[in-house]
Amino acid sequence: MENIIGFIIKICKKIILSFCIIYAFNIVAVGLNIFIPINVITLLIVTILGIPGLLALIGIYYFL
Repeated sequence: MENIIGFIIKICKKIILSFCIIYAFNIVAVGLNIFIPINVITLLIVTILGIPGLLALIGIYYFL
């Protein structure tokens, strides 16, 4: 039971950190006219992949 609660807390921390990373990037990149929307898909990408996931989202933004 303790392992499950620890795992859930770990996942929640990663999701909150991913939200903060995307939010901070959006604040910094305002001058470059880059905006990464904060939604379930982008949060999952950054949660699973981390900073490389954020860089991938930026690359996708430029190609679309």
